[in-house]
Amino acid sequence: MNWLTGFHAVEEALAAGRALDRIVIARGRHGERVQAVVQLAKAKSVPVRFEDRVQIDRLVGTREHQGVAALGAAKPAMGLEDLLAAQTPQGLLVLLDGVEDPHNLGAVVRTSLAAGANGVVIPERRAAGLTDTVERASAGALAHMPIARVKNLVRAMEEMKEAGYWLVGLDERAEKSYTEVDLKGPIGIVLGSEGEGLHELTRKRCDFLVSLPTAGPVRSLNVSVAAGVMLFEVVRQRGADRGPARRSKSTAPQMNTDKG
Repeated sequence: MNWLTGFHAVEEALAAGRALDRIVIARGRHGERVQAVVQLAKAKSVPVRFEDRVQIDRLVGTREHQGVAALGAAKPAMGLEDLLAAQTPQGLLVLLDGVEDPHNLGAVVRTSLAAGANGVVIPERRAAGLTDTVERASAGALAHMPIARVKNLVRAMEEMKEAGYWLVGLDERAEKSYTEVDLKGPIGIVLGSEGEGLHELTRKRCDFLVSLPTAGPVRSLNVSVAAGVMLFEVVRQRGADRGPARRSKSTAPQMNTDKG
């Protein structure tokens, strides 16, 4: 992890416009210098988190951090508005809900790029950051895949719906199979963590919930594997039919009877 510690290092990184994943500040740390860091971080769209000092000690591996540290990012994230503005009529986005393992995030980014997705959306909290570990796990794909970071994933889902997207969430409890939904229009694939799956509010915002049929005692797959199955089902369906261009009542995904 590439941590910058102390006020001077963090201030210099912000002033230089360096890509930062997040800034952490010790709870109870106050003063003009802290406020200046918070304001500059906000201006640069860098998330700020307040953590217990002992947690920061563990994160950065030292107690010599003055109560402030910044995690360098392999690349800067973009806003959802910018990501949506760059979409094609058949946009394909991947939304991750609670994926905190950087290796899983890197693998999902790599799979998304291979399947032709237009971007990945991750929340600021309860999510892995765009670190060097993610870059290595993506095998170089992170450099080519647009990543949007949002403060509230549920709100971002509503914005995507307004922009014409249909949201398909993967949930092992869903009765409908992933092959039974038309994925030819603008689609957002919503994936949760391997342990918890989708959070309840996220599930409720999905237009469709689908499952991946499994055999034996294993009910869920690693999120990067699940992403691959879902994304290449999109590729399969779109290879046969380009489908509708925008979200509307007349272009709602239908039950798919094509077994080919």
